[in-house]
Amino acid sequence: MIPPRLIFRKGVLKILDQRLLPDKVKFISVKNAAGTAKATKDMALRGAPLIGCAAAFGFALEIRRLRPSSSAGLQRVARGTAALLKAARPTAVALFYAADRMMNKALAFAAEKPGKFSTAAVKELIALIDREARLVTSEDEAACLAMGNFGEALLKNNCVIMTHCNAGALATMGIGTAVGVITAAHRRGKIKRAYSCETRPYLQGARLTIWELMREGVPAELITDNMAAHIIKTCGVNAVVVGADRIAANGDTANKIGTYGLAVIARHHKIPFYVAAPTPTIDLRTPDGEAIVIEERSAQEVTFIKGSRIAPAGVKVRHPAFDVTPAGLITALITEKGVISPVTRANIRTNLSN
Repeated sequence: MIPPRLIFRKGVLKILDQRLLPDKVKFISVKNAAGTAKATKDMALRGAPLIGCAAAFGFALEIRRLRPSSSAGLQRVARGTAALLKAARPTAVALFYAADRMMNKALAFAAEKPGKFSTAAVKELIALIDREARLVTSEDEAACLAMGNFGEALLKNNCVIMTHCNAGALATMGIGTAVGVITAAHRRGKIKRAYSCETRPYLQGARLTIWELMREGVPAELITDNMAAHIIKTCGVNAVVVGADRIAANGDTANKIGTYGLAVIARHHKIPFYVAAPTPTIDLRTPDGEAIVIEERSAQEVTFIKGSRIAPAGVKVRHPAFDVTPAGLITALITEKGVISPVTRANIRTNLSN
């Protein structure tokens, strides 16, 4: 069993600290939006869908904490809280989706009840926002199950598959996106072997994905990122599946750094390259990959591993946390609404309208 990632109770959100996995299962308790944003920025929680769910709960915490007493006060709190949460990670669109959804729910309440709120109205507001946060989470769980079913149907029997970063249960509130496809296929007896790339520099594949696959009983092996081309060439890999942090309107996809390279290798070897992501990951306001903001993270995450320096002091470092895979290299997008192939602007819009 994978531990719960988020536990939301009145006034407190417990967050599984994924920085300590797989060695230790420990939770961080936060009581406001600032604490939620810090846990997100510091990578205690990660994974685009999970970040969105946490943002929804963080918003609910802030409303409960501040208990705005008027429509004007609620509007200020709602807008400020959404901005605070969205600033935590600029690339993951699920964060923006959830924060804006919660903000709009609060603003609609303010519009319906202008002026000063009664005690009963404040209680109604808190209950409304709590319900919306839980709805964001339940929708993520259902989306993961649907993506698992759609994705496993694309895979051959005796599939040898590769994945990158962590797009499993730990990145969502459900069974996961890309790893959810693998585990769903495994339960149907279709997986011969799964390869997890370690995913430097944060090692999500080595610390999290392989741990999940082992706990699910999937026959799996861990490889370093620079082994991927060799393993695909020599070990019969016949599919690659990854998650996504943001998908542009034309299908260009931002995911953890190293994804683009895998897509190029997959194309060379004529094997399908799949992206599994829920529809909130698709950002129609972003026309293409050129418009996606790529987060640059700290040099220390590259030069240190678990507190030990592995590079010379004072070395100059680049650390783009994501790269963008062009839509033309993606065989199909797998969403909770179905499979998008070929990946085009028109087919994406059709899928979203279903």
